[in-house]
Amino acid sequence: MGAKKEYIALLLLADEQENMIDKYLENGEMFVLDDDGIKAECVVTKEADCIYELKNIAVLPEYQRRGYGKSLIEYLFAHYSDCNVMFVGTGDCHSILSFYNICGFTESHRIKNFFIDNYDHPMFEDGKQLVDMVYLKRER
Repeated sequence: MGAKKEYIALLLLADEQENMIDKYLENGEMFVLDDDGIKAECVVTKEADCIYELKNIAVLPEYQRRGYGKSLIEYLFAHYSDCNVMFVGTGDCHSILSFYNICGFTESHRIKNFFIDNYDHPMFEDGKQLVDMVYLKRER
């Protein structure tokens, strides 16, 4: 996990509580997008045969809305040639859900009160408190 921790500031953009990141960082595979400097990163875990989960994806704020996140997701599907389905969990936030929809993800299920039960402080995105975890999936 040591080398992966050097990207903790970037990881914290997408998941602002470090102990939550620690739960998946050691078992996850990290990808860093470097385009004349680091622009984005993500962490993926293998959940079962042919099933993966995108645990964290973050793009530096000054490079958001330039296609880096989408490019990283497309790379993951090329990299994991055995991937039949990829899940991602996120907050119920329109801008984030729209990003994943553009990337080909559709809603799978929800975990009620995830952000209330698992974080030590209220979480907000676009001015809205996050409560439920929205799981999306993309099938090959």
